[in-house]
Amino acid sequence: MPTRTARTAWNGTLMEGGGQVELTSSGVGTYDVSFPKRAAEDAGGTTSPEELIAAAHSSCFAMQLSAVIAEAGGTPVALQVTADVTLRPDPAGGFRISGIHLTVRGEVEGLDADGFQRAAEAAKTGCPVSKALTGTEITLDAALD
Repeated sequence: MPTRTARTAWNGTLMEGGGQVELTSSGVGTYDVSFPKRAAEDAGGTTSPEELIAAAHSSCFAMQLSAVIAEAGGTPVALQVTADVTLRPDPAGGFRISGIHLTVRGEVEGLDADGFQRAAEAAKTGCPVSKALTGTEITLDAALD
């Protein structure tokens, strides 16, 4: 399996500086990052480590869930996955990702609601990004459409 790479160029201090994160392996884009916008409700056209983790987690979970559904004898028709990643102050100092909430709505043939829920729980546990984030509480809301 390949190694994927992203690169960030940062200039200046935390509060006045900024940077660009480049998705180097794919070459699909370079995105602005800024701590003040990271900590603000309105991202103002910039991304953040939390948004990038949310993108990684939602896409990984969707792939894993499609595989688990098939292993359970179902056919995934459509999966809509959202990952909400929350940044909070850390009592030990600084900040931490305090939680990730996955929401999935699926159209699946061959599985009932209980089977879909079991598949979603297995995908949450088995997804490589979930495994990488084991120090973070990950919650799940899964339902068929």
